[in-house]
Formats: sequence, C-alpha cells, structure tokens
Amino acid sequence: MNDPLHVALNCFFLEPRSGGTGTYTTELINSILALEPETRFTVFATHDLPEEFLATDWNGRVDWEFVPGKVADGGFGSGIEAVASQWALEAWKARRLDADVLHGLAYIVPPISTVPTVVTIHDLIWHHFPGAMTRRDTIAMEFLARVSARSADRVVAISQAAKDDLVETLKVDPAKIDVTLLGSREHERAVPTAEVELRRRFGLSDAKVVLCVAQKRVHKNLAILIDSVGLLGREDVVLVLPGAATAHEQELKALAERIGVGDRVMFPEWVSDEDLEGLFSAASAFVLPSLMEGFGLPVLEAMERGVPVACSNRSSLPEVAGDAALLFDPTDARDVAASIERLLGDQDLAADLVARGHERCLQMSWEHTARETLSSYRRAIAARRR
Repeated sequence: MNDPLHVALNCFFLEPRSGGTGTYTTELINSILALEPETRFTVFATHDLPEEFLATDWNGRVDWEFVPGKVADGGFGSGIEAVASQWALEAWKARRLDADVLHGLAYIVPPISTVPTVVTIHDLIWHHFPGAMTRRDTIAMEFLARVSARSADRVVAISQAAKDDLVETLKVDPAKIDVTLLGSREHERAVPTAEVELRRRFGLSDAKVVLCVAQKRVHKNLAILIDSVGLLGREDVVLVLPGAATAHEQELKALAERIGVGDRVMFPEWVSDEDLEGLFSAASAFVLPSLMEGFGLPVLEAMERGVPVACSNRSSLPEVAGDAALLFDPTDARDVAASIERLLGDQDLAADLVARGHERCLQMSWEHTARETLSSYRRAIAARRR
C-alpha cells in the first residue's frame, strides 16, 4: 500500500468559466479520492472561485487556501500579484502545511520549491496561435509555462501529441514527462432543456442540428466548418456554435453572411448546463475541426451522449477519437462537408459510430487519469529524495 499523500493544488485559474481546466480539476480530485480516500488536498485559489467548488463536500478531504490576485480583468499590478501568489506564496504555504507534492493544474508551479512539484501543461496553443490569447497573456505564458515546465520535478501532458510538442517546442526532457490522458464523465448530468423549447428559443425550427462546442478562437478552425455548411447545399441543416462571444465571432458571423448561410449558423452565448445537454440531445452530428488540441474533451462528451462524431485528423484528436469518429482534413472544407453529409445521410454508419463511441468512453476513464497522476506525484517525490 502507498502511504496517503497530502497534495497541494495550484488552482489559481478557477473562475466561473474555467471550461476544460475546471472539469479537469473536479474530475481529478473526485477520482483520486475514489482510488485513495485517505488523500488530503489543499487547494490554492482566488476569491473568483466558483461557489460550486466550495459547496462540494469531497468527504472533508479538501481544504481551501485563498491567495491574492484575480484570474481575469486585472491590470499590470494584478499580473504581478498573480505571479507572486503562484511562484512565492504557494511554495511557502505548501511547505508550511507539510504537503508532500505541489501540483500546478494549469501551466504554473513555483520554479523554486522545497516541496516536490508537478505541472500539467495542457497544450502550447498560445505559442503556435498567439491570437488565442491577449498579447500580454501570451507573453506571460511564454515565460511562466516555459520556466514551470523546465523546473518542475515532473510534467504531465494530457496526450502523446502534447508531449511531443513539449519536447520539440519547449525542449523539455522527455524522460520527465508523464502522458496522462483525460477521461469520460460517468456521473449524473443536468436534465436537458426540452427540445421543443430549445428549438423555439434558438430558432432551430425542425432542422438537423450539427453541433460544435468550442471556444470561438482561430485555432478552433470554425471558419472551415461554416464553409462546409455552405458546401452541403442543404437547407435542412443548422450549425450551432454555443459559447462566450469573442472578437473572432464577428469574423465568423460576417463569413456566414457572405457565403449565404447566415440563417443556418447560430451563435448562442455561453449556455446553461441544461441548455447544453438539450443541444446534445437535439444534435444529429457533432463536429470538431480544431487545428490543435491538448486533448479534446468535447469529442468524448459527444460520444458519452450518443452523438455521432466527426473531427480533425490533427494534433491529439485521433488519439481521443480512436476508431469511433470520422476523421477529416481540417484544411479542406469539402472533406469536412463530406464527413458531415455521411453522418447525416448514412444511418447505419451513424449508429455504428455511436456504438463505437460508447466503447471508446469505457476505455477512457478518469480512474486511469487519477492512477497515472498519483504515479506522477510519487515519481516527483522520489526524484526529489534522490
């Protein structure tokens, strides 16, 4: 039996719209506690922390330590405060609280720490697509993530593609990188909004819904998806792109109008959990055309809900999809359109992909993620002892 660990987590990034990193945090804590219930967590966060995290019991195994700083919308002084909290204050607190390991769940750990450190580098999208973040945030990430990756005792990559990029781009020693794939969510989900209500509110009428859940940023490659809707030549198909508005969204809307599909591409704002479940229930196909993903959780999320999937053949997405999705060239709108047409027009194929998707989700478990992460913690501790 392994001795119980006291794990300190840098969750400075947690705020109401944390997206995939918020999911990663919740599922990792849940799954580690299911595997090793005696684990203790001390979580460092700001007062931007969503209420649901504080409301979760976790059997009393999670303590919260609040540190100064804002996750977003701060000025230069706020940025300095954020670095001081994550690079100095958390290292001191982790030592004082006698933590066994300090894990930065999103890119950042202290470069100098008497406590062994692990950092998860989800992807390097900010490096390859600088427009994905503000210029200030991109410059900060280039520095903070590079230093964290090189100084940490262990680095967690969430796909083999992400590991390969870390080695090639940041020159991280491959021997200290652990590939820890993410998992499928098995717990209860929100009750879906009734489809009739959803179609009325979002103006979907009785069209076939092609759904893509992705941030409206250039690397998500949503323009090619809009182009492919134009190439389909079908009036009975609506593309739905839910999510927070960005500057890039205006370019996407202009493109849809320019090619004559403005009435067939919908841009709902950030939607509730109930509405998102309703969209999955109404969808005839899920399509993700990203040029780069650290992992690609939305692919698994669609498979969990029984929606046939087509996705890009780039980056980590083939690792996630396995044989349970159609893969296409994300730079070729005709290839994307052909994949959508196959999902919509071939019921046998769609049913086969749904069945394969369920099998794929069984293979990709958060239990496995937790087990591999615990191994990474113990490697970091052993390395420091040596």
